[in-house]
Amino acid sequence: MSIHARFHLAYPDFALDVDLTLPGRGVSALFGHSGSGKTTFLRAIAGLEHAHGGYLEVNGEVWQDDAKNIFLPTHRRPLGYIFQDAALFSHLTVRDNLNYGRRRIKPEQQRVAPDTAIELLGIGKLLDRWPENLSGGEKSRVAMARALLTSPSLLLMDEPLAALDHARKQEILPYLERLHDELDIPLLYVSHVPDEIARLADYLVVLENGKVLANGPLGETLARLDLPIQLGEEAGVVIVAQIAERDSEWHLVRVEFPGGRLWVRDLGTPIGHRVRLRILARDVSLARERIEGTSILNTLPAKVIAIANDAHPALALVRLDVGDSPLIARLTHRSAAQLELQPGMNVWAQIKAVALIG
Repeated sequence: MSIHARFHLAYPDFALDVDLTLPGRGVSALFGHSGSGKTTFLRAIAGLEHAHGGYLEVNGEVWQDDAKNIFLPTHRRPLGYIFQDAALFSHLTVRDNLNYGRRRIKPEQQRVAPDTAIELLGIGKLLDRWPENLSGGEKSRVAMARALLTSPSLLLMDEPLAALDHARKQEILPYLERLHDELDIPLLYVSHVPDEIARLADYLVVLENGKVLANGPLGETLARLDLPIQLGEEAGVVIVAQIAERDSEWHLVRVEFPGGRLWVRDLGTPIGHRVRLRILARDVSLARERIEGTSILNTLPAKVIAIANDAHPALALVRLDVGDSPLIARLTHRSAAQLELQPGMNVWAQIKAVALIG
């Protein structure tokens, strides 16, 4: 299962030129600065922009093939599109907004039941409310449920959290995680916020000036040091781990992943469940030998894979392998020189438990 998209769109001051094959399941995130082409790409996927000579195949269904004169208009593409603005119908209650989405689909084609969408997005208590009486986070959840009730083969989200403050974003993210975990609908998610990508994405596409700089599985792509653009202070990796042990006295849990184990803050996740850990490069220090008598709980054997310049000339990024898992450390060039770091060298990576983002 895959999504193959080939588009070329030329404007007076911008051109989108992409040829991508994306996974046909899970969350593929499109990341890039404003003007990089993320929204234009989604609009081409939706059929709102016609890239002449383009091609689009979604899990075996051809939506566009200009060589064969095939171009499905937007209303015939089985997709859901969620914008920054929830765009609810103000004259309809939440229940009627949901029914509007569902009525677009013939009964025999409906793959997502109303009760499923309502439960997944936690909007059962909102059904008789009017949009004007909803918070920004509630409007976003209703918009997502309405999109799901069109039973889409593909879900598009264009920075759906951009208009929300930090508190509302934290309210919505767990619901997006549930959509990721519980629905088998591929999702293309546009964002310029690293934290959203780290929590949601399986696959990452980095765009700049309408071209693809990098694409691949999230962990591998975040660990690359050769990208012309960096994620700034947020550079780091994402590791999928499993809860293995709980230390109730100190409110910590031990997680295991391919390559090692870490102690992290206990957020109540049951033992045996999977979690995502985001380890920022700024929170990783290196040593030639294992250090005893330190406050840092997590010390892991690692191998230096590559060293690259960071954005500031004083800093370096060091790519490491911890078993089968990639890691990045940020340190000064002076420290790297003092440690005599070289690719292939074995070191110890030190990671504070308080620094890990679950």
